[in-house]
Amino acid sequence: MRLLTLRLTISLIVGITLISLLSSYYEVRFQKRGLRRDLEHRAEVLGDSLADKVEPYLKKGSRKELQVIVDQFGNRERLAGVAIYNVQGKSIATTPDLVPRLTTEPAVVQQAAASGQSAGQFIRLGEAPVYIYAVPLHQDEAIVGGLAIVHDASYINAQSRRIWRETFLRVLVLVFLITLTTLLIVRWSITGPIARAAQWMRALRTGKASFRPALPDLDLFRPLAREMANFAASLTAARSAAEKEAQLRQTADAFWTAERLSVHVRDRLGNSRLFVVANREPYMHRHQGKDVEAIVPASGLVTALGPVLCACDGTWIAHGSGDADRETVDKHDRLRVPPDDPRYTLRRVWLSKEEEEGYYYGFANEGLWPLCHIAHTRPMFRASDWEHYERANRRFADAVLREMEGMDRPVLLAQDYHFALLPRMIKKARPDARVAIFWHIPWPNPEAFGICPWQRELVDGLLGADLIGFHIQAHCTNFLQTVDRTLESRIDWEHCTVNREEHRTVVKPFPISVEFLENPAPAEAAESIYMDRVALLRELGIEASFLGVGVDRVDYTKGILERFLAIERLLEKYPAYREKFTFLQVGAPSRTHIKRYQDLLSEVESEAERINWRFQTGKWKPIVFMKRQHSHHEIQRFYRIADLCLVTSLHDGMNLVAKEFVAARQDEQGVLVLSRFTGAARELPDALLVNPYDIEQTAEALRFALEMDIEERKSRMQRLRRVVREHNIYRWAGALIAELCEVRLDEAANKLEPQSKWMPNEQSGEAIRVDQSVDDFRDAGPVTAAGDQVSPLPERGYGVGHGH
Repeated sequence: MRLLTLRLTISLIVGITLISLLSSYYEVRFQKRGLRRDLEHRAEVLGDSLADKVEPYLKKGSRKELQVIVDQFGNRERLAGVAIYNVQGKSIATTPDLVPRLTTEPAVVQQAAASGQSAGQFIRLGEAPVYIYAVPLHQDEAIVGGLAIVHDASYINAQSRRIWRETFLRVLVLVFLITLTTLLIVRWSITGPIARAAQWMRALRTGKASFRPALPDLDLFRPLAREMANFAASLTAARSAAEKEAQLRQTADAFWTAERLSVHVRDRLGNSRLFVVANREPYMHRHQGKDVEAIVPASGLVTALGPVLCACDGTWIAHGSGDADRETVDKHDRLRVPPDDPRYTLRRVWLSKEEEEGYYYGFANEGLWPLCHIAHTRPMFRASDWEHYERANRRFADAVLREMEGMDRPVLLAQDYHFALLPRMIKKARPDARVAIFWHIPWPNPEAFGICPWQRELVDGLLGADLIGFHIQAHCTNFLQTVDRTLESRIDWEHCTVNREEHRTVVKPFPISVEFLENPAPAEAAESIYMDRVALLRELGIEASFLGVGVDRVDYTKGILERFLAIERLLEKYPAYREKFTFLQVGAPSRTHIKRYQDLLSEVESEAERINWRFQTGKWKPIVFMKRQHSHHEIQRFYRIADLCLVTSLHDGMNLVAKEFVAARQDEQGVLVLSRFTGAARELPDALLVNPYDIEQTAEALRFALEMDIEERKSRMQRLRRVVREHNIYRWAGALIAELCEVRLDEAANKLEPQSKWMPNEQSGEAIRVDQSVDDFRDAGPVTAAGDQVSPLPERGYGVGHGH
């Protein structure tokens, strides 16, 4: 560092000196040129004026008068003297001080007399620099002599010397001040931060880190600072993960972390690459004024799969929906993410507004969404929407196949009902790929799904996957029953597999969850929660003793209207809760240009206003409807301060709000009132389970939650948290990928063990079971004595669908 300081100081001294000298050189030249021009101008004015006075006396031949004139001008400042010459070059009159110095006629006077025009010249008379300005003298039209005006020019050189002297002194002062300032800056802004950063890195290395350098210190070295910060974060996380893993191993704990998931995925994938297809992208770019900002959408999927893709340098293929997304990708529509620490690739797929309208809002959300949710909203199926859905699936499949080029045995994980056709498309092009799709919404019974005009195409597309995941076993069963009724296939009911077109698909439940942060609640948590509640009530302008919370998209499957009716019934039956219980409904508007959602939003607002109008008094009202998008941080605040969380979905695949509420309650308080029609109800039996259609039951559950004693609340929440902790989002992702990596590919699936079929007994006519190969079993279905096909026998472990 001393050598660096010395080099920097010497460089500054030399640089400042050279720049100052060069600047002074040009300044001296500029001023010298200016002074000369000024002198020439004054000489010209004086010469013209003096010539007019001299010519009449020269005509008279009066030397005495001419000498008087030149003597008068001999005393002027910076004027050395005046001399008058005749045409022969002899002096007629000369200022006395010039006589010994100007012994002969100057050449410039001869030049002026010869040309008939005035002229000037800088020369030296002895040791003194002078400027001589010569003016021709006329008599009538003839030139009869010349006038020489001699100015002392030594002051110009004196001025130049003064500038050089001042420049030298200025350089000395500048060098001293700048060197001193540089040394201070180096010490305070470079040496100090580097020393502190080194101390920080040493503390991290030794595991004794207790501080981090201030941001201004790190911002001085921005590229290096980012890498240092990322390195420090990675090192801290790695050490924390190692310590946590050691603790978990010591206690035989099954808690999953992002780091544990990363190691697990690397081990399972080996040399394979992971590709994720989802409609939603993990990072969206939007314009914020003149800047472009990267936004992370609130999504448990991003939380779960981000560490996986980082661990294996995978690729996430998604619809680019941000208004600045096209500006941030390369020519192949790719970019590396996360922005601060790029670890995997985001590949964006572009859809036109018409395609997005038909594929996403049309077929996916007006068709499949209401079809799969038993919420009594009629699905809309339009041929044009189906065409867009097929086209969008093909576009995503093409993007996936391009990304897979050159990859050996890639692994694909598709997400949700937007991509039912994609597995078959990928599998046909890349049979060596392991393909899975996770269906995040329920799968209805076969009768309900049979409404869809394209049920065969959807089911066939899904069966292109090696693994299909649902939230709960009931959805798996519904899917297998749908397959049985829709397509020709062989179903192993015992192992939940489907064989179709010599391809084997495993169907299993993988209950999704949320991230669980193990931060023990501090001793002052209760006081902090109380203060947060007071602050929130003040912000809302209401007064209440009990708070309930609901967090949902405004969707007809969430049972928001039924929830409000239950609150109304609670206040009817138990007036003591009036002016005491307030329910905060966070309702994020969703798909608002679909008419059904527009109508629902209006209904929800009207119902909240009606109930508030009926019961509201003073600063209290029963329902606060917050109709906007809220950040994850804001929602966590609502979860922490609420006495209860009300989840009344009419039909839901899982419903992560229930698990988010449990994960947020580090104080082990609060009560979860949960619809039994959610997937979460299977995992969280310590919640108060209700039928949201039963308004009386839900109202009683609310009363019971508000009156539950502290010990029971705590014990219930502890058991709920234990479930969410052990089955968190990372465990879900690990189980899904592990199962996908273990499924048999097609070449192995063709070597199935002999199956059984039913044949008529020639003597009795009854159907009997006989063994035969898979190929024979595919060719001849089970028949009765009369030659009719019989229904599959699940208890035997197999079934054959006949496309009823």
